[in-house]
Amino acid sequence: MNAIATLPNQATIVPTFQAPNIELPSWLQDCMEQYQANPKAEDFCLICQAFKFAYELHEGQYRKSGEPYIIHPIAVAGLLRDLGGDRAMIAAGFLHDVVEDTMVTVQEIEERFGKETAVLVEGVTKLSKLNFSSKTEHQAENFRRMFLAMAKDIRVIVVKLADRLHNMRTLESLSSEKQRRIARETKDIFAPLANRLGIWRFKWELEDLSFKYLEPEAYRNIQSLVAEKRGDREDRLERVKKTLLKRLEDIGVELLELQGRPKHLYGIYHKMEQQNKEFEEIYDIAALRIIVKTNEDCYRALAIVHDAFRPIPGRFKDYIGLPKPNRYQSLHTTVVGLNGRPLEVQIRTLEMHHIAEYGIAAHWKYKESGNSNPTQLTSADEKFTWLRQLLDWPSDMKDPQEYVDHLKHNLFDDDVYVFTPQGDVISLTRGATPVDFAYRIHTEVGHHMKGARVNGQWLGVDTVLKNGDIVEIITQKNAHPSMDWLNVAVTTGAKHRIRQWFKRSRRDENILRGRELLEKDLGKSGLDALLKSAPMQAVAERCNYHSVEDLLAGLGYGEITQTHVVNRLREITVKAQQPEPHTIPTLNPSSPSTQSGKGTKSPIAGVEGLLYHIAGCCHPLPGQPILGVVTRGAKGISIHQQGCPNVEGVEGDRLIPVKWNRIHDNGQTYPVDLIIEALDRVGVFKDILSRLSDQNINVRNAGVKTAKGKPAMISLQIDIKDHEQLEHIMAKIKNMGDILDLRRVNTVEVG
Repeated sequence: MNAIATLPNQATIVPTFQAPNIELPSWLQDCMEQYQANPKAEDFCLICQAFKFAYELHEGQYRKSGEPYIIHPIAVAGLLRDLGGDRAMIAAGFLHDVVEDTMVTVQEIEERFGKETAVLVEGVTKLSKLNFSSKTEHQAENFRRMFLAMAKDIRVIVVKLADRLHNMRTLESLSSEKQRRIARETKDIFAPLANRLGIWRFKWELEDLSFKYLEPEAYRNIQSLVAEKRGDREDRLERVKKTLLKRLEDIGVELLELQGRPKHLYGIYHKMEQQNKEFEEIYDIAALRIIVKTNEDCYRALAIVHDAFRPIPGRFKDYIGLPKPNRYQSLHTTVVGLNGRPLEVQIRTLEMHHIAEYGIAAHWKYKESGNSNPTQLTSADEKFTWLRQLLDWPSDMKDPQEYVDHLKHNLFDDDVYVFTPQGDVISLTRGATPVDFAYRIHTEVGHHMKGARVNGQWLGVDTVLKNGDIVEIITQKNAHPSMDWLNVAVTTGAKHRIRQWFKRSRRDENILRGRELLEKDLGKSGLDALLKSAPMQAVAERCNYHSVEDLLAGLGYGEITQTHVVNRLREITVKAQQPEPHTIPTLNPSSPSTQSGKGTKSPIAGVEGLLYHIAGCCHPLPGQPILGVVTRGAKGISIHQQGCPNVEGVEGDRLIPVKWNRIHDNGQTYPVDLIIEALDRVGVFKDILSRLSDQNINVRNAGVKTAKGKPAMISLQIDIKDHEQLEHIMAKIKNMGDILDLRRVNTVEVG
């Protein structure tokens, strides 16, 4: 489709158009002059018309900084132009905010600027509405939507990255809270995406700007230290360059560029943290980049570098023979340079350098200009294997946290490259073992693995694979997975398939255990009839199971908790409307442990004007069905979970129907006691505390008991705001491979 065919008045609109309140960048001025000279030039026509349309729509709108809003779309379009984006991308850069911020529709964009531009604008608009810091279920769904948008047209995410980069450059005008939230999302989501797409120019700046707002003191400190050391480093690099330049000329290697390689601030900080080193130990390493004409010249230049300076063992990587998934290619080596100081050297061709700088954008800028559709994801496109793996994830994965963990493994972790005996390259998460390799080949290969040969030698299935290993999986018909493999595998995919095998193979055992768990909450009497009832089938479907048996199996396996099942059952069977509350006398507010429902909106409805306290026997949390009991002492109303054993013998006239109010988070938390049974290994307690810390959950008390040959017993008391948060963090801890059992413990309350 000709994207310009529907544009009105092409020859007259732009030549007379003025933007009096802003200074246009030189590239846009040149574009408008070219359009004035030749109004029928399609590229200039679409870009200039898009700019004019965006200018008029955003006129009168201002950013928090006080600048005219149009400054932002112009900057985004400029970033996309620098990346070599086509006319549709640059037009989308101008128009990416108009659907969200004005009355213009996607259909109007298509009518004016063509379908290709409209698809990009619509994709970026949808991405702008995604919130990656929301609850896990929503976060997982937002990840899915993002990757589906990328699969439809990879340019959508490139436009979004340009939008995010300019927003990060102009973050000063926002509140510190918003700065940190946006910076955190940028560091966790968008910088890794830029890395996966190979757009190094975006990646390093997004990381540095995030670092600036998340760790401002460390940022300023490293910035100051870098400035102090620059002179000495540049002097050493100049002397190294003279040495190498002469030697390369002597053997006839044509140099296109020989330059010092800049190190970005976050990269220095990350290495200091990761390797526990001081600034001087990291930044004292000089870095040099050699750009030559051919692949052969890369290896010849490497030989010269290793002849001139002593190579450091284990620090050579050949990314030319084995490129990264984002198409990055280069030779990396570290040698002992002048004065005994390390020297990092990268050697690549000009085309490799363009791909390293521009990533997927180099696919358009340097290789396939003029291709009418270079951006669609095809099954044969090796550059996007990682993206297809994210989209083809098994449909039976019910746990959103597991899906999010899988995404982060594929998106953020470094890769290791190993070979099949036939020479096919398999990319795995760093730290992967033959178990991960087997399940990557095929689920049945993993299920029937008997052992593995690595580089021709029989090695254990817990062997950590290294780059270049040749792995052969030995299968046997009657072989099956071991529970120990859950501690051996590092990829979420392998762990998921191992768990699925045990769920299927021990289905009867899991169904029986699930039934026993329900008996604890619902009692044996009438359970058979209940399990066959329509409400229980409805509960199974609400919990994403086809049948009640599937629900019981999931419950027995630990995929879902009995509390979750019982709560769903009560939601379905309890009447929607609460009965009228009993009239009760005003109680004496003398106990310091009581709270009053008078004044501001109480967390509990039904106790207005009365004193109440949360029962210590069952510790109900917001989100759980509750019942009020009028106490005989001076504590007012005691709030219990429905079904609490301490309420069973209470007379009916002392019972009060109550429920949790739906109020905004007021910061109130409730103590919850957990008992965790885990494999006794070094660091398991630290890993559990780390997961709690990641969710901003306060730990009041903690204790660990160990005995030789037995699992570790860990007791925790944590502050929880509601039942949903408790289920979320319990599921997150259960997902750890070392966890054998996790349960909530309630104290006993008498009277």
